[in-house]
Amino acid sequence: MQTSPDRHEYPAHWEADVVLRDGGTARVRPITVDDAERLVSFYEQVSDESKYYRFFAPYPRLSAKDVHRFTHHDFVDRVGLAATVGGEFIATVRYDRIGPDGTPASAPADEAEVAFLVQDAHQGRGVASALLEHIAAVARERGIRRFAAEVLPANTKMIKVFTDAGYTQKRSFEDGVVRLEFDLEPTDRSLAVQYAREHRAEARSVQRLLAPGSVAVIGAGRTPGGVGRSVLGNIRDAGFTGRLYAVNRALPEERKELDGVPAHRSVRDIDGPVDLAVVAVPAEQVPEVVAECGEHGVQGLVVVSAGYAESGPEGRERQRALVRQARTYGMRIIGPNAFGIINTSPRVRLNASLAPEVPRPGRIGLFAQSGAIGVALLSRLHRRGGGVTGVTGVSTFVSSGNRADVSGNDVLQYWYEDPDTDVVLMYLESIGNPRKFTRLARRTAAAKPLVVVQGARHGAAPQGHAVRATRLPHATVSALLRQAGVIRVDTITELVDAGLLLARQPLPAGPRVAILGNSESLGLLTYDACLAEGLRPHPPQDLTTAASAEDFHAALSRALADDRCDAVVVTAIPAVGEGSVADAALAQALRSAAAAAPAKPVLVVHVELGGLAEALSAAASTAPQSEADRPAPPAFDPASATARPPAAEAPEGAHLIPAYPAAERAVRALGQAFAYARWRRDAVDPGKVPEYDDIDVKGAAALIDGLLARGQGLTLGADATCDLLGHYGVHVHRALPAPTADAAAQAARALGYPVALKATAPHLRHRADLGGVRLDLADEEQLRRSYAELTELFGAPDELRPVVQRMAPRGVDVVVRAVIDPAAGAVLSFGLAGAASQLLGDTAHRLIPVTDREASSLVRSIRTAPLLFGWRGSAPADTGALEELLLRVSRLVDDHPEVVAVTLEPVVVAAHGLSVLGASVRLAPPPARDDLGPRTLPAY
Repeated sequence: MQTSPDRHEYPAHWEADVVLRDGGTARVRPITVDDAERLVSFYEQVSDESKYYRFFAPYPRLSAKDVHRFTHHDFVDRVGLAATVGGEFIATVRYDRIGPDGTPASAPADEAEVAFLVQDAHQGRGVASALLEHIAAVARERGIRRFAAEVLPANTKMIKVFTDAGYTQKRSFEDGVVRLEFDLEPTDRSLAVQYAREHRAEARSVQRLLAPGSVAVIGAGRTPGGVGRSVLGNIRDAGFTGRLYAVNRALPEERKELDGVPAHRSVRDIDGPVDLAVVAVPAEQVPEVVAECGEHGVQGLVVVSAGYAESGPEGRERQRALVRQARTYGMRIIGPNAFGIINTSPRVRLNASLAPEVPRPGRIGLFAQSGAIGVALLSRLHRRGGGVTGVTGVSTFVSSGNRADVSGNDVLQYWYEDPDTDVVLMYLESIGNPRKFTRLARRTAAAKPLVVVQGARHGAAPQGHAVRATRLPHATVSALLRQAGVIRVDTITELVDAGLLLARQPLPAGPRVAILGNSESLGLLTYDACLAEGLRPHPPQDLTTAASAEDFHAALSRALADDRCDAVVVTAIPAVGEGSVADAALAQALRSAAAAAPAKPVLVVHVELGGLAEALSAAASTAPQSEADRPAPPAFDPASATARPPAAEAPEGAHLIPAYPAAERAVRALGQAFAYARWRRDAVDPGKVPEYDDIDVKGAAALIDGLLARGQGLTLGADATCDLLGHYGVHVHRALPAPTADAAAQAARALGYPVALKATAPHLRHRADLGGVRLDLADEEQLRRSYAELTELFGAPDELRPVVQRMAPRGVDVVVRAVIDPAAGAVLSFGLAGAASQLLGDTAHRLIPVTDREASSLVRSIRTAPLLFGWRGSAPADTGALEELLLRVSRLVDDHPEVVAVTLEPVVVAAHGLSVLGASVRLAPPPARDDLGPRTLPAY
């Protein structure tokens, strides 16, 4: 690397892997003096037209001076980045800092000229757009605020790269050249463009894995049995619609097939492209296999081989090397230690997994980090009867194993716009990037239900998973996910319960539930369960044990027609001596009634009615239909119903009804569906982040820069804290130190009576219950007496650290905190002050930036919120002022990533206005890359 004294140290943190528009990957890194030969080779492969667009003249080859200039950078005023695939350049970008006159300059000049060159074979892949994001981030880091670019008018592709980026810009035309100037500060539009590109690229990368045109199984054994041979057989037996190959280096040269599948000794020997390779060889042989796949142009890998990070430190290094090697060739990986992938689409029919049977086609997307849990979920969704009863189909299934590369975030990007997936179920043992997951989950949940169960909640993540450390408890992370629209459940049973309901039934419009059935006791259990879930049940309607299928049909029809009902739970117990024929009759009766009112969900609670559950579930398709496509509800015919065999399939478009073996499980799924429906309605208008005229963003930024210049991270003193918060309209009551009684009296005279005397020693701070606070001291005599009492009870003043503060109006004491968590991002927290709230964990959280609607809900979401609203005749607190305070703190942390922690404690919320009596702020340099930075894959 470069070592000349006029150059800065090589910025390794600028290296990144990115996903391109077509789903392939590229490596972005700084260009160094060692890249001279690569640069020359790259330039030779660029067309004359592209060279003309770059240099505005014919430029067939680079001179030695050019090569020196384009490879020697100081990484401050002159920076070059390259996008590489297979270690070779496919595109370059560079900037040169310039002064007002356009000549080379150094800081504090804040403008730079930028220029790109993309190899013709890679144009249209989004390489230039990705490089622009990265060079812009580098420039901002080096103090450059604006780029200028000169482009020939005919170079429309490059003009589009700049204009589509979303930055604030201006354009001029002079001397036959288009000059573009744009600010590098991220805007709402530039972030939206970046996220949209990220979504398209990552979704496409997963689509290439799930819908390949050709698959090679590498490691398919010569004899039956073994992982590779099993996967080969599963792909073949599922009826894969593409080309399938078996690869095993130990095959005799004369052997040309395995189990009827064309066989080869190496993937290089395959005549034609291979889109996906399933790797099932020992871990020590994987690097050679990956190299062969990369050289053959394979697009992606499913690595089922074990022996990686799950096996310890040596395996973790092997896993990192695997990811680096695959990305070098532009390939993405599912795994290692993966169970595999499944796509039930009739256009694909891919079972590249260890599951011996393909689940029925359906509308549920299923993601599991654990292979064992994935098998259990597939089995529960596939079988009829037992557990959660009924058959629900799967659109696609991904088991990521150690998720070294492709993660739940990537699959969410795919499922968001997948027309074959209506419900997403995810089993996660870790969330590598909760901040991004929350952003993607919020967008996905606005379009389709997302149900998540998280394993390893109370311990470390599985060995194979690389995760960011978090200081937030699991309950807090779960609350933040729920606010993003995620349906959080605690077990895989609840995961399937919710999935069955969401895949089969509409969302309830409200909490009102009708209960009917032939068991009074089961109806009462359902009623109690509804109350426990926050629903509003009607009194159960008992049809008695003598109820027939016709009685159920009539009762359900009446309940669904009632405008006071939003959902119906049907409870059923078996009639003595009746069997499958009665089950089929009841199933048809319920389906017929439900089909006549398709806007309201219907659930069945059954007791040992395997036949009923199976009959209710029978259907040719789980796909929802529009009103125009929905067939007319069949008329209920008791005679024909009794003759219907129990396992018969329901007609196409039949209304599927989920059945549950316990009232609590059915009602819990219904409660989750109602909460999700309410979130969907609220998400239509999430509110806005208000602007306040008295906020001084530039003044706060200047103060922060000056404070950070003193050190890498620091907790501000009282004066600096008050000054910084004051820039955002948050005014703190100053507390004056009182090391002696005389100093306390002098401070009180300066502040004005009445005053408060407080001990601020760590063991007494914010603990009024310990007696370290004296309030409403009206004169000097009371102050001196209180001072003497405190020192007598708790020790000398240097141990107590007493302060004097002006009394604030009485009200409700609350605490406001904001913190930058390394995993979850910026989080705003709120709760009442005091030991009771701390012991109960009665604190609510929202992701920053907080909108006005979120601030209002935050105040009302704690269990002790009634104390703010006139509980037992007390005066209501000024919650409007409290919500404004929350919004101002949110703005401070959102505007300045250097503010990593804010605590306001206590804040006294009176009937009119509030008083901030204590505050602390911690600063730290912002991370080199954050969620506002350029697109990158997780580093390895």
